[in-house]
Amino acid sequence: MRIIAFALAACCALGFSVPASSSTHNAKHPRAKAKVHKITPLHESRAHVYPVALHDGLGLSASSVLVLDPLEDHPLYEKNADAVHPIASITKLMTAMVTLDFATPVDERLTVEEADVDTFKHTGSRLPVGTTLTRYELLHLALMSSENRAAAALTRTSPGGRDAFIEAMNRKAVELGMADTHFVEGTGLSRRNVSTAADLAKMVRAAYEYPLIREFTTQTSHYVTLDNGRTLEYRNSNGLVRAGQWDIGLSKTGYIAEAGRCLVMQARIATRPVVIVLLHAWDTKARTADANRIKKWIESKHAVMARST
Repeated sequence: MRIIAFALAACCALGFSVPASSSTHNAKHPRAKAKVHKITPLHESRAHVYPVALHDGLGLSASSVLVLDPLEDHPLYEKNADAVHPIASITKLMTAMVTLDFATPVDERLTVEEADVDTFKHTGSRLPVGTTLTRYELLHLALMSSENRAAAALTRTSPGGRDAFIEAMNRKAVELGMADTHFVEGTGLSRRNVSTAADLAKMVRAAYEYPLIREFTTQTSHYVTLDNGRTLEYRNSNGLVRAGQWDIGLSKTGYIAEAGRCLVMQARIATRPVVIVLLHAWDTKARTADANRIKKWIESKHAVMARST
């Protein structure tokens, strides 16, 4: 109790707000109820890291949140970070990493087949069956605009076929220490693709090491010419990337009904890189508002620390 009291006093001294109703929550169960907020004491500060109290006072709509300083492996904010959720198209980051790990030729031309049509949600696609594009283009569309048939074609045409690809996805999750993550397909349309905010932060950090993933996920738009000569414009599924007011190094959105609106990003805020994971937000506007609240919160705390030094 003395440690907790000291931490709360330190927060107040530094100008950080701590909700009056806050209490410690030591249970760490992967299926904890979404409304249970884990409160963590103030992290011991270092000379080059501004200390941030972990609390649930931002009013975020997302059920699970993790904001991480990747340089220090230090959580700045968390809310139900160990709760397991469907992750929708956040899956495509793992699909992209495994595709690149296989080192198959990016200029190889692949054809979209009936086997790539969505049988989970029966969604449509702007890529008709029979469309032929390079692996490079399919990867680009899968990451930037979350094109499901592009992702499905990548998994089907990999060495060993789709089953071997899914095995590789789960094997890489284990290698990255993603203990509460499981994949059954490569698009994210299945609700059985599940993970936690804590695990996805690890995946974002790993994906950031791939230059093509950084490039494709942060482009605002891209044009593709189909076999019939028709040119299609694809736009980034993340409005924050399109708006250009953030310094984003990696981005991926996701949505299915069971997952809600999801977002993962690596961004630079107040001169430092941060990893942001938002799972199960109410809608797109709420997800965007959550991200902007986090950005404003970090910037304000950074400003407080800058004035005190």
